[in-house]
Amino acid sequence: MLSLTGVALRRGRNLLFENVTFQVHAGQRLALVGANGSGKSSLFAMLLGELEADLGETHVPAGALIAHVAQQSPSGQNSALDFVMDGDVELRGLQRDIALAEQAGNTASLHALFEHLERIDGYAAEARAARLLSGLGFTESDNVRPVEAFSGGWRMRLNLAQALMCRSDILLLDEPTNHLDLPAILWLETWLKRYPGILLLVSHDRDFLDALCTRIAHIERGQIRLYTGNYSDFEKQRAEQLSQQEALHKRQEKEIQHIQSYVDRFRYKASKARQAQSRLKMLERMTLIAPAHVDSPFDFHFMEPPRQPLHLAQLESLCAGYDSPVLTGVDLLISAGDRIGLLGVNGAGKSTLVKALADGSTVLSGTRTLSRDTRIGYFAQHQLDLLDPEQSPIDHLRLLSPQARESELRRYLGGFGFGGERIFEPVAPFSGGEKARLVLALIIRQQPNLLLLDEPTNHLDLEMRQALSRALVEFGGAIMLISHDRHLLRTVCDELLVVHEGTVERFEQTLDDYPAWLADQKSEPLAASRRPARQGDASAPALPVNKKLQRQLEAQRRQALKPVADKLRDIEGRLAACREQLEALDGKLADPALYADPERTREMTDLVRNQAALRAEVESLETQWLDASEALESAQAEAPTDSRA
Repeated sequence: MLSLTGVALRRGRNLLFENVTFQVHAGQRLALVGANGSGKSSLFAMLLGELEADLGETHVPAGALIAHVAQQSPSGQNSALDFVMDGDVELRGLQRDIALAEQAGNTASLHALFEHLERIDGYAAEARAARLLSGLGFTESDNVRPVEAFSGGWRMRLNLAQALMCRSDILLLDEPTNHLDLPAILWLETWLKRYPGILLLVSHDRDFLDALCTRIAHIERGQIRLYTGNYSDFEKQRAEQLSQQEALHKRQEKEIQHIQSYVDRFRYKASKARQAQSRLKMLERMTLIAPAHVDSPFDFHFMEPPRQPLHLAQLESLCAGYDSPVLTGVDLLISAGDRIGLLGVNGAGKSTLVKALADGSTVLSGTRTLSRDTRIGYFAQHQLDLLDPEQSPIDHLRLLSPQARESELRRYLGGFGFGGERIFEPVAPFSGGEKARLVLALIIRQQPNLLLLDEPTNHLDLEMRQALSRALVEFGGAIMLISHDRHLLRTVCDELLVVHEGTVERFEQTLDDYPAWLADQKSEPLAASRRPARQGDASAPALPVNKKLQRQLEAQRRQALKPVADKLRDIEGRLAACREQLEALDGKLADPALYADPERTREMTDLVRNQAALRAEVESLETQWLDASEALESAQAEAPTDSRA
């Protein structure tokens, strides 16, 4: 159990929080949320011993191992696999001791060391590290590449894999999804759900928090308040608290009416397509969560473009890439009001496609046509580096609006969270989030009618993401969006395209179906590799695809997998129920009043007995879950397929 009692923490003269008291138990997943600079990362630093509390006590169980993701980019000639295995400190220590004992010929010590190695499952450590790398998007050939051969984003994935490799009791994750694509995020969610220790998490990805968290710790105005449930539960509870304040309640009502007008407008335009209906549900949900964000410091809207042509951009027979083609045969027409989300793994070509539209820089052949009145607003991470470091936010804005009054520019920048003297300060020391907000402010000021957004939320906190979602909902132009923020994709897009194996195709399913589609793409090559090769010339042309037969085989495949999948879902349901009961018991046992009243001794004994029984049940179900997962993977590989389909 991790506990804080009466803790206060300062950074310089700034009081981050005070009088903080709470407990976290094994199996609980606690998310820290709050504005940038509120103290989330500082709390992590305090738990790691890098900062000392000004008041109060922090209790970490003796011998507990805390794992966290290093923020420095790693380097060196070690292979990726060796680097990840370094995360298991006990394993590496044992391996060193075994090497020394072998050199000394100490047989007695070797026997004990090998027994210890078997107890910690050390013989399977290399396979465990390889699975972590695979889940985070590395290929098998990447395992032997030296760390220094990877780019910065992939090195940060190696840091994450190393932290997950550690058999820790407490895991601290600060923005773990920042360098991940959507498939890797989905894998990480699954892995963290099985983590048996205490998970403390900082993330600005709403769907990630909803999928994982059992409790929310909200840092605001120097206090930390705990909420039970995931992030959506927190929003509902906070909205109820804010509604008790009359002024904020009036703003809530106005905000609900404002968003409801967009819901109603879209309702009558939405077709029966699954993706359109999915977006409609998301817009309706925005009316529910809006009250939780009425005190947000961000409030901005897209300016109406001077002209809105019917067709904005067209790509015909496009081949796009760099030294060699990444995408081929792309045909795409973007019209007014289109709201397109791009799906695909890292490296598939999503950014290549957006650059082809933005400035044609990746076009190798084919045709790119823009309407005479098309005005493109293009956001990409490299644009943060294009800001003049010596200029202030208001200097950048004056270049776009030289005739505007300073008071009007101040109000405009205020909507993006820039106030006071901050608007006159050079942007060089600004954080990534501040620079991203400024770039968005400059793009919006140019009144585009076609927005091309490549990961616009990477440096933005939850409040700014919420404000951006609302602004994009209101935007009257066309949008093409790349994002691993599923909430933003659901809210903004009513059409999805998938970039896969050099092609761009319409994704006819919803975003919720994407993980299953990804799993199918991974299983198909595996199934193909297990089928015997056809006799004859290996270079003979493939038989034509029979779509009807393919659908029939897919139906057979799903039917064959159903019993195993149903068993897995049943175990997951029972496991979730047991964990919920266990969390409730842990909460009761954490109540000091239970121990202060001698008449409640019997109650305490029963609670402890029930807690032990539930923990044993959870452990048994987790073993069953692993067995069932492996059975499902095997069944997926062996399910009926036909190369002639």
